[in-house]
Amino acid sequence: EQLVVGSSRRPVGSWEKDYDSFVLPLLEDKQPCYILYRLDSQNAQGYEWIFIAWSPDHSPVRQKMLYAATRATLKKEFGGGHIKDEVFGTVQDDVSLNGYKKYLISQASPAPLTAAEEELRQIKINEVQTDVGVDTKHQTLQGVAFPIAKEAIQALEKLKNKKLNYQIDMKNETIILANTLHTELKDLPKRIPKDAARYHFFLYKHAHEGDYLESIVFIYSMPGYTCSIRERMLYSSCKSPLLEIVERQLWMQIIRKIEIDNGDELTADFLYEEVHPKQHAHRQSFAKPKGPAGKRGIRRLIRGPAETETPSD
Repeated sequence: EQLVVGSSRRPVGSWEKDYDSFVLPLLEDKQPCYILYRLDSQNAQGYEWIFIAWSPDHSPVRQKMLYAATRATLKKEFGGGHIKDEVFGTVQDDVSLNGYKKYLISQASPAPLTAAEEELRQIKINEVQTDVGVDTKHQTLQGVAFPIAKEAIQALEKLKNKKLNYQIDMKNETIILANTLHTELKDLPKRIPKDAARYHFFLYKHAHEGDYLESIVFIYSMPGYTCSIRERMLYSSCKSPLLEIVERQLWMQIIRKIEIDNGDELTADFLYEEVHPKQHAHRQSFAKPKGPAGKRGIRRLIRGPAETETPSD
């Protein structure tokens, strides 16, 4: 008894166009299986995948038990860092493209509230009169009531699809799109204002351990005290809600979040080490301070082999 590859196919179109035609024909009514489906998106480790565990209701109990027992092992051998989402299904609708999208929506939805929590939530919404849906005409950050311009949302969507690489400005208490200039890494420091704060989303294209990667990096630049106190406070307050919308509602994976005060810091080496920090295999041992000269201190219970003299009480 062992896991073997049943079939594999090369992509033809985008992952969404290929999904149902690739996945659904593999599903058998009485035979569990695992399906690893590659997405077009990448993270720091390479392409991202959907792990599909298919276990139909009418399959033999022993088969279900075997697949349940090997599920964790397969994920570990494949590499958990490559798996973006994990979907379990007993009927085709669970693992179809439509079912997968419903799964994503359910994962992003908040947990059910009690009656008291729901009442408190409505009170807070009425107090600040905010609208946080990403499909509305103006987008608003919860807690600070700063709308996000529609153009900025659209540009972020394009960035997610690897079309743009640099944007977001704040002006007149509205988060708007500043620019979408094509920016190489060597030109990135020039895009950092020296007299104003900014939010930047940069598509970092690079090679790591032989793989070509495209990683989205969020850069928050604040040029020290050349900015007013009000500007510093507003940017600091809006940062977390903005990132929450970008990551939870626009489904953008931010590989690294960096805060700088000077664009000159953004060298190729700096950005690479931020995205791929070095792993230190050995921790520096703590050097025990020596005692006063001429005194041995408290007697130890165990002596090292190199110590030949017998300490006196």
